[in-house]
Order: sequence, then C-alpha cells, then structure tokens
Amino acid sequence: MGFDLELRCPRPTPMIVTLGVHASRAGDLLEADPLQVTPAVPLRSYVDSYGNRCHRLVAPAGLLRLQGSGLVADPGWTDPVLPELEQRPVEDLPDDVLLFLLASRFCESDLLTDLAWSRFEGAPSGWGRVQAICDFVHQHVRFDYNRSSPTKSALQTLESREGVCRDFTHLAIALCRCMNIPARYCTGYLSDIAVPPPHTAMDFHAWFEAYLGDGWHVFDPRNNTPRIGRILIARGRDAADVALTTSFGPSVLESFQVWAR
Repeated sequence: MGFDLELRCPRPTPMIVTLGVHASRAGDLLEADPLQVTPAVPLRSYVDSYGNRCHRLVAPAGLLRLQGSGLVADPGWTDPVLPELEQRPVEDLPDDVLLFLLASRFCESDLLTDLAWSRFEGAPSGWGRVQAICDFVHQHVRFDYNRSSPTKSALQTLESREGVCRDFTHLAIALCRCMNIPARYCTGYLSDIAVPPPHTAMDFHAWFEAYLGDGWHVFDPRNNTPRIGRILIARGRDAADVALTTSFGPSVLESFQVWAR
C-alpha cells in the first residue's frame, strides 16, 4: 500500500502529517512505510493523544511532495460480524471510552438525539442497533465524490442525503453516540480484494469502530458489507482529529494517489 501527494504553499508553512500505518498494525509490516518528503526538510515524529503516529515539518514555499509505500501482511479475513455482542450501560463503560460518547466538531449528536431515539429505540440492542444505524445511513445517503466538502457535518449530510465515505461515517457515529454507543472515526487503506470490477479510483477510506461488549469493532456504513484488507492509519473523535495533512497556513493539494493492492 502507499500514497503520493503534492501540495503547493505560497510561503513556508508548518504542517502536521498523519500518513503512516497505525502502531496497531506495525507488527504486520513486512516492509516499512517511512514518510518521504521532497524537497527534504527536517521531520519530527510524535504520538498524539489518540495513539496516532504523526510528523511535524515546515513546508518550504513552492511544491512539496509526500510519499510512502510499504508491504503489510494481512490474514485475508473479512471484517468480523458478531451479532451476539451487547451494548454496555454507560455507567459500566471504561473511563477512556466515555470521550467517544460526546458530540464533536463533525458529529453533532446533541442535535440528532430526537431523531435517533425515534428511529432506533426499537432496534435490537448492541450489534443489531449499530447495524440498523449503518443500514439507515447506507440507504439514506447517496455516494457522490462531487457532493461533499471539508466542513460538511453529520447533520448536513442527513439533510443533503449525499456525500462521501467521510460523511457516511460522521452521520453513523453521531447516531450511535445519541444511542449511548461509543463510536470513533477511523481512516486508512481499504483494498478491492474480493470486490468485483469495475473498481473506482482508490482513495483513503473512512469507517468507524463502535464499543460493544469489551472492545472496539469495525462498521462501514459506506460499503455496509464486510471487507478484506482494511489497514488503519489513524483514529479519533471525527475527521478533525485524523486529518492526513494539517496546514497552519494556505496550501493547495495539486495531485493525489493512493493504492492498496
């Protein structure tokens, strides 16, 4: 898997880059995926408060190229489906999970509570309720690359009924949190393994994890079917926490390629 992207900055611009495979998959790397920057600039790595590997740099004026590629061993299993898992009462949740019940920048669960309870209170608790939310989002929202924006929120997606995987995920997360199910945003690679052609141009993908039973479990409202070859890069409350690049100044994305073969 890998990426190759180019940004143009009118002046030297500090940046945060979050593009490496997540530490939870580091043991599966057969070939590492180090960040390569052209022109070469000093890099400083750190781990953020969500456990994501990040790099700090100052992009020079002009064109900046970010590249990385690696080889990962994946067992080839589809995403697990565990309908027996139950939702835990809020008072029994681990302390570090409670953050993912709260409204966040792109997941305004406080504005969607009435809708969520009227639609999903009757759904089976636990896994069945999360799946009912994914079914609703998958059916309610039409996928369209041209009908999203970097500032689009869950409520706006509900109202417009169109967007990209990021928007599907934000809406599903917000509805889960309304129902007292902790949910966190994930971004990474998703292969086309076992998916019949034609295949669309590849991009980084967004999905989410819901806390059920005693752990976190994958759900993907955009595809709404178990997939093979899902490689995590970063997790957070929503897309604001896991931006692939964050520029502290103006920058323009000029080219973008992603692959997971």
